[in-house]
Amino acid sequence: MTRSDATDRLLDRFRTELRGLGPLAVWAHGSLGCVGGDDYQEGRSDLDLIVVLDGPIGARTVWRVARLHARLRDEPLVAKLHCSYLTPGTAADPERRHLTWAHQQLFGRPVTPVTRRELHAFGLVLDGERPEALLPPVTDDELAAFVVRDQRDFWRREVDRTSNWTQDAWVDVGMTTHARAAVTLKEGRLITKREALDLLPGLGAPVEVVADIRGRRYPRPVTPLREVQGWAARRGRLTRDYLGPAIDRLVAAYT
Repeated sequence: MTRSDATDRLLDRFRTELRGLGPLAVWAHGSLGCVGGDDYQEGRSDLDLIVVLDGPIGARTVWRVARLHARLRDEPLVAKLHCSYLTPGTAADPERRHLTWAHQQLFGRPVTPVTRRELHAFGLVLDGERPEALLPPVTDDELAAFVVRDQRDFWRREVDRTSNWTQDAWVDVGMTTHARAAVTLKEGRLITKREALDLLPGLGAPVEVVADIRGRRYPRPVTPLREVQGWAARRGRLTRDYLGPAIDRLVAAYT
């Protein structure tokens, strides 16, 4: 894990600002929370948080949440902070769109079965109650069904959108999400992005693309492939040529 005072300072300020809302719990998931946070890369990884409020979340609470995040705007890592706000009365529905701050704005977004399983398995409790006290568990069948839908209905469709795949974020998340999906469906467990990169070559992924992702996520003193002329377009083609058939095979095997 790569983590310095900047991460801890932002988390401390966030929890201090939250006190006026009386949170029942504050949890971290994703790279910071999962498996002890050993995949977190400061400045690259998102700070994925869940806050449980006593509720209900009305217009005044939405305004206060917006003001809270505005007060954090000078923190160096604030652009990486993503947070969904639940209440005990709304936490049970995995389809419900919860108030969420991400990408410097407020909108509604579900807390997916993958996130819920992460929280129960190895989420990081920053304040208050543990996830099992406020968040219903996710069954293996519910988790598998969501993973299949996500690969089939979202990622397979996006593979056909050529412009996405010249962007680092689409390549990184698309490739690692597929490897993580494959392991979840086969073994019923969740893995980190680092583990996903280790597994991708064995799943038939193009080694050049895997090396490119690894080189940006875990930098080493070598010339990155992104500086090679035409690499972004070639990487996009390689990624799409791999992911399309790989997703089709995975979905067919578990449908």
